[in-house]
Amino acid sequence: MKAVRGGITAPAGFLAAGIHAGIKKPPIPDMALVVSVHEGPIAGVFTRNQVAAAPVLLDRLHLQHGIGRAIIINSGNANACTGSRGLADAEEMTRLVAGRLAAASRTVFVGSTGVIGQPLPMSRIRRGIPLLMTRLSRKGGRDAARAILTTDKKTKEVAVRARIAGRTITVGGMAKGSGMIYPDMATMLAYLTTDAVVEQRTLQRALVAAVDSSFNCISVDGDTSTNDTVLCLANGLAGNPVLRAGSTELTAFQRLLDDACTSLAMQVCRDGEGTTKIVQIRVSGARTHADAKRVARTIGTSSLVKTALFGEDANWGRIMAAIGRSGVRVAPQKIGLAIGGIPIVKGGVGLGWSAEQRLARVMRRKEFTIAVDLGQGSGAWRLWTTDLSYDYVRINASYRS
Repeated sequence: MKAVRGGITAPAGFLAAGIHAGIKKPPIPDMALVVSVHEGPIAGVFTRNQVAAAPVLLDRLHLQHGIGRAIIINSGNANACTGSRGLADAEEMTRLVAGRLAAASRTVFVGSTGVIGQPLPMSRIRRGIPLLMTRLSRKGGRDAARAILTTDKKTKEVAVRARIAGRTITVGGMAKGSGMIYPDMATMLAYLTTDAVVEQRTLQRALVAAVDSSFNCISVDGDTSTNDTVLCLANGLAGNPVLRAGSTELTAFQRLLDDACTSLAMQVCRDGEGTTKIVQIRVSGARTHADAKRVARTIGTSSLVKTALFGEDANWGRIMAAIGRSGVRVAPQKIGLAIGGIPIVKGGVGLGWSAEQRLARVMRRKEFTIAVDLGQGSGAWRLWTTDLSYDYVRINASYRS
């Protein structure tokens, strides 16, 4: 397996474009389109936030058919909390794209990101879609990746390739996200493409597994969005034998998809709003994996832990307090804690000032690991979190203005 260039258009048979349509201030790009040369199986996972945006509601319906051809995305407006009008606007976006592709509307998926509660400026979107169609190209992936950003500082792209069953298979992707990041089944907006030959049900299971070990293992601020979506579209142009459950070929493809998702997830973390540090929370020794996950998420979303990370303060008491309030039954006298490989708690008791002094260099690093051993079993989980800085508050205090 190797990383290659091209992002979402790296797999054979995919085109993309990104333009400024007038949703944002000029010349910031705000509409993107990804198209396969022909339809194929599509998989998706979506937010569990019960206040789901119109694009999520529509994509869930389209996913029941399991076939995709194109994805149309706008930034600058989330089309969330917009009622029946919002759903009608999302449907119109799919019809406009489908009409120009001579495809069924149910094969077009839609994504929106931005401010919640405002109707889409459909007159601008109607003008933008024909322009997007004229700009479609194999080199359009970077433009598309730019057009889906909101408060992001950087584009997020990936492409990985491997020989599987005698054929070269590629997975490409792009994502947006830097705030409102605490995934639950999906995260922000992330779109993946592949030229693999794979059945829809198999692709769906593979995507769920990849998301669970990547996007569902990051947190910037503990907020799950109304619009969180991950889609993966396949077109079969690699010409490989059909990937089937239980095969070594599917295992190899799963690794490819896992790596693509993990790369995008980590790019999101590193571009988190106001982020200065990325910290892996690794919990082991839990009774179950579910317990380990709950403890990791409690630590990773604690404002007190995250502000201590920003302040480069080895305040391990905040981590212990988070463990204790996680809702998981623990034995304090069995807990061990290390930061950056340096033990700081043993048997639930701190190892003293000298240990904290040794942590000074670790706390200044941009990336390090907090390792928690609950001493109760074999359950384990990992999560990447960020610090919470002054800039996060500044960015989100003035987001709409």
